[in-house]
Amino acid sequence: MSGHLFPENFLFGTATAAYQVEGAVNEDGRGTSIWDVFSHTPGKTLEGQTGDVACDHYHRFRDDIAMMTDLGMKSYRFSVAWPRIFPEKGAFNQKGVDFYKRLLEELHSHHLIPAVTLYHWDLPQWVEEEGGWRSRETIPYFVDYAETMFRELGDMVPLWITHNEPWCTSFLGHAFGQHAPGHTDWREALSVSHHLLLSHGEVVESFRHSGQKGQIGITLNLTPTEAGTRQPDDLAIAQIVDGNSNRWFLDPLFHGAYPEDMVAFYSQTFGPLDFIQQGDLSKIATPIDFLGINYYSRNRVVYDEKSELFGIRMLPPEGEPTEMGWEVHPESLYHLLKRVEREYTSIPLYITENGAAYEDKVVDGQVHDEKRKEFLRDHFLASAKFLQEGGNLKGYYVWSLMDNFEWSFGYSKRFGIVYVDYATQERLVKDSAKWYQQVIRTRSLG
Repeated sequence: MSGHLFPENFLFGTATAAYQVEGAVNEDGRGTSIWDVFSHTPGKTLEGQTGDVACDHYHRFRDDIAMMTDLGMKSYRFSVAWPRIFPEKGAFNQKGVDFYKRLLEELHSHHLIPAVTLYHWDLPQWVEEEGGWRSRETIPYFVDYAETMFRELGDMVPLWITHNEPWCTSFLGHAFGQHAPGHTDWREALSVSHHLLLSHGEVVESFRHSGQKGQIGITLNLTPTEAGTRQPDDLAIAQIVDGNSNRWFLDPLFHGAYPEDMVAFYSQTFGPLDFIQQGDLSKIATPIDFLGINYYSRNRVVYDEKSELFGIRMLPPEGEPTEMGWEVHPESLYHLLKRVEREYTSIPLYITENGAAYEDKVVDGQVHDEKRKEFLRDHFLASAKFLQEGGNLKGYYVWSLMDNFEWSFGYSKRFGIVYVDYATQERLVKDSAKWYQQVIRTRSLG
């Protein structure tokens, strides 16, 4: 492929999340989040590492935006920290809003288009103590927070994302216990997934009623799933994994119903899903303007009766994995985009996250991250193929702008195209960022 692979108005950007980069956890009236509590709980994160300082983006955002501008970025996706806005129940914090106003003003002055995620996992601890996402009562709190953001920041935000990766919030946070709040109750996780989707629908409806300019959508982490063999047991277990990872979120959003096979499976395993009430699904299916897709890898699975996880056994990656142990499989991104287009929707799609963690080394002030360059190039090619076949892909956000707090992995995994020396907060532009700069400039892959 040569020539311009990406159209003139294609939105090339990069992404971060508040708790992973901001730091300043006790400044300007910010309240406590579930990730503050979780990361400060012994044994929950690598070596007890926390987001207390992270990349100090709260104080360094102007320099970081200047750096993005130098790299030719067109858009910046970031999240608002809900605990900065409502640190306690009923307590609105103007200083928290003012920070995001300064950030947005700086982006606009550099002609960078903001894409703002309302919820990237940092639930205020006071909401958690009232039941968190396990409770329907959290939905009005989320709507109130979202409406406050639309009112305060709406004129400056063309793209809103309600939730980032509700699968992670629900299943990693409430079934596997790997993310805050660290629970291990599958039935609870299912109720959380439903309340997240319902809160999304409520917020989209509220956004429509507000007459707000701009567009609104949601970001799902979608993981293509393949059976390791064509044996019936393996095909059946792959269908369940696909149902949990992908269809459980896509079906209600675009078809107004949960997948029947998964409703049957979950009901038989965990009892009736009585947290789903009449009218909920039509609310969840409130039309959105775009879908954000976070793609990192695929799943390959077989049935194994010895597995305690419903008989699921994950197969190891084919080829060399990333530092996360994830298989590098760009073809699955192409097939995923085609599937979403074929089975679900023709609305605009954005790749809201794609990237890889590798063991980066600084040598003479340089980071030669060839593997990341190759990873990104191959995934951009997969996207370009979808585009050339008429796919409605509007933008691509590389994860991440810079190395940051990688949740339970602490600071051990580097996803950034910019290297961060956490001791000095120095930023070093990696080779992958310089390569991306050329991609954006030429709209081709060289």
